[in-house]
Amino acid sequence: MKIKHLFFKLAVLLILGSYGQTYAQRQSDIRWAKDGNSYYQIKESGIVAITLPKNEEKIILDPSFLYANANKGLGGIKDFEISADGTKILLYTNSKKVWRYETRGDYFVADLKTKELIKIGKDRPASSLMFAKFSPDGNKVAYVSKHNIYVDDLTTRSTKALTTDGTDRMINGTFDWVYEEEFDCRDGFRWSPDGATIAYWQLDARDIRNFLMINNTDSIYSFNVPVEYPKVGQNPSACKVGIVDINTATTKWLDVPGDHIQHYIPRMEWIPNSNEVILQQLNREQNQSKLFVANAQSGAVKNIYTEVDKAWIDVGQGWNWLNGGKEFLWSSEKDGWRHQYRISKDGKKETLITKGNFDVIESSLVDEKNNTLYFMASPDNATQKYLYKTKLSGGGKAEMVTPSILPGTHNYEISPNGLFARHSYTSGTVPTITEWMKLTTLNPFTMEGSVTNQLGRIKAQKNPVEFFKVTTEDGVTMDGWMKKPENFDRTKKYPVVFYVYGEPASQTVTDTYGAGRNFLYNGDMAKDGYIYISVENRGAPAPKGREWRKSIYKSIGTLNIRDQAMAAKKIMEWPFVDKDRIAVWGWSGGGSSTLNLLFQYPEIYKTGIAIAAVANQLTYDNVYQERYMGSPLQTTAAYVKGSPISYAKNLQGNLLYIHGTGDDNVHYQNAEMLVNELIKFGKIFQMMPYPNRTHSISEGDGTFRHLSLTYTDFLKKNCPPGGK
Repeated sequence: MKIKHLFFKLAVLLILGSYGQTYAQRQSDIRWAKDGNSYYQIKESGIVAITLPKNEEKIILDPSFLYANANKGLGGIKDFEISADGTKILLYTNSKKVWRYETRGDYFVADLKTKELIKIGKDRPASSLMFAKFSPDGNKVAYVSKHNIYVDDLTTRSTKALTTDGTDRMINGTFDWVYEEEFDCRDGFRWSPDGATIAYWQLDARDIRNFLMINNTDSIYSFNVPVEYPKVGQNPSACKVGIVDINTATTKWLDVPGDHIQHYIPRMEWIPNSNEVILQQLNREQNQSKLFVANAQSGAVKNIYTEVDKAWIDVGQGWNWLNGGKEFLWSSEKDGWRHQYRISKDGKKETLITKGNFDVIESSLVDEKNNTLYFMASPDNATQKYLYKTKLSGGGKAEMVTPSILPGTHNYEISPNGLFARHSYTSGTVPTITEWMKLTTLNPFTMEGSVTNQLGRIKAQKNPVEFFKVTTEDGVTMDGWMKKPENFDRTKKYPVVFYVYGEPASQTVTDTYGAGRNFLYNGDMAKDGYIYISVENRGAPAPKGREWRKSIYKSIGTLNIRDQAMAAKKIMEWPFVDKDRIAVWGWSGGGSSTLNLLFQYPEIYKTGIAIAAVANQLTYDNVYQERYMGSPLQTTAAYVKGSPISYAKNLQGNLLYIHGTGDDNVHYQNAEMLVNELIKFGKIFQMMPYPNRTHSISEGDGTFRHLSLTYTDFLKKNCPPGGK
């Protein structure tokens, strides 16, 4: 009995224990029930419903059911969906990675009434299903396999192919490499509200050339690894949206105007309680955004909203619908700040909801019943994040909800009814702590679990990270953080290591735990005697207004580089900084910035470690690079001017260059182009290629440790630690 129980427990852990790992487009690991008074979670006791505020648990799917069906191919559960009537659970398992995320696997339906486990797509290849989801009535499941869309009828146990033209390059219901990487598009189909049709994307990638990576290690003969990859200046995949009828499997294509190749459609969804679809279309330059409402039956479309920008327009994060689907919220930077606007479905009426000189970082909850919009913002400190609220009808003043006594970065996962929230708090000196609270009163469920109670148990750090501002000779004020050496002696001079990213995709200076910590350094930088610093240049996606973010347009590799260098120049004036020991490092865009800083400002930076860098901007993908640099047909000079290879001849300091040969994102050709330039000009440097590793350089036994040791050894030898 004990042995049987042990095997049962191990099987349950294998099935349930891996939940919470990466799954596509999941923003929260809380699966709220529709009423907002409870949420679902996977535990060792099965899938449970937890009712708030008392945290009472009710088992929805018992692990004994899973154990009894383990021989049917059910592996570790990565995700689940509960049907609208609560009688079925769709289980996602046996997942495989597609580029970045594990979005391909197997699906099973657990019928809670009949106690059956039904395999979805039973005739399809193993682990080939993507984005399976219930129909609104819960009687069907649609999914993508091998770039075609299928639907399984759970009542008749039959399968129907809704598309049949899918190939490796004709993509139905999901996306190609660049849409996934740059638009965050993965799940490419949507059930209609009445369950009679499905709206889906189709991408025709047949004209996209393959970039060929070479695998030299997995066989005695090398072989190509092709990646469909549209480089700068090359046309993207043609994109269109169709409505397929579930009964007839016939598709009606939406009559979206414009060339399918010279426009992108990054967002699309059904308008609630209607037979209409809304979508966002961006032109190739991504400086014009149009919203179209389409009639699903006729395919006719109407342009209801158009926005233009001198730089670029960010992709929308989706629509929040109001007034029974007659109005929606939409984000725009047209007044100089990122704000939420309430727009009628016909586009004729528009109301600014979040007025003021601040950016809405993200929308947290639309509480239409109480005429309230909750959103994240930080008007006074771009390194932090707080919860605010305002009137959904417009005309209200933004009110800060987060208590001001907790400076730092906050996150709120709010229940659909606006009554409860899971509140997380962190800062440069406080590791992430979490409390459950009543949002209406801000009272925690229990004092023992409150943030303030947990704060009382956190020991003060002896050498906390410091946040500062530095103003350059160009009049640009930048945020920064600094971690000083332990036992810091102001009379001594210490080496400085700068961490940089520098491009519009990411911030480095945020008031969060981990700021000031170098994850790649083998050891403790502070103990070894380094000053570790990061500063945030213009162009970074900080909540500092449109001009701050978009001033980098057509200037990646120049404006951001000068900002970083001029900030370093000011920092070098500090009496405890050793001007002769200045190092910089970064990964991806940060690797590109590192190269440019080392090459363009050799009088400042003596040592650089660049990882997976874009050495030549003309080699990167069209969606990202054209968004921020304009069309290369018109701005080739700007691409060349911003590329590190244009300045490789200026190398004077110590360079370590690192790249994975299997990088499908920033191709290894960048390394070889850079190496050629350095060779041509007689520049001595060090290089570490990682065979078949991707952009993360994480695959293979011992990889991270080797990378960390290589990085640390080079830094210590060329920028020795310690005060002098």
